[in-house]
Amino acid sequence: MASETKGLTLVFTGSGKGKTTAALGMALRAWGQGMKVLILQFIKGGWKYGELKAAEKLGPGFEMRQMGEGFIKDAGESGLEAHRQAAQTALAEARQEVREGKYDLIVLDEINYAVHYGLVDLADVLEIVRVKSPGLHLVLTGRNAAGEVVELADLVTEMQEIKHPYAAGIPAQKGVEF
Repeated sequence: MASETKGLTLVFTGSGKGKTTAALGMALRAWGQGMKVLILQFIKGGWKYGELKAAEKLGPGFEMRQMGEGFIKDAGESGLEAHRQAAQTALAEARQEVREGKYDLIVLDEINYAVHYGLVDLADVLEIVRVKSPGLHLVLTGRNAAGEVVELADLVTEMQEIKHPYAAGIPAQKGVEF
């Protein structure tokens, strides 16, 4: 079997938990193989998630940038504008980093949410996927992945929620959700 390197576009979507976690696992695997990794978080912000602390300890070659404004569900119109500005900044940074080619794997965490909520245009996301270098692995996470994103991707995994502790009134747990 010939060894062929091809940068893949991977999508983790669906209503179930584990999309970011799957992307982080891939990022850790790539970093362990000596690859340079960048994770841009489009929605997360404000909280000190465990993965941020871990990323700092991994040092050079593994970078995570929290660029969002946090929870968006009940933001209201004025709050939505702050989310939109943050997502636009993250999109510009994603476009620049994909173009510069310093990384082997880039995760655009929760970018599918950003598209779904109208914070960024689908056309801009599709353009990033189309112009990535042939050797770059690009991972897009978040619920409600657009059909056009799914069509362009090499791998799509849908996480399906079957049971979640929130439904039983159990709040987010350290080390599990953050």
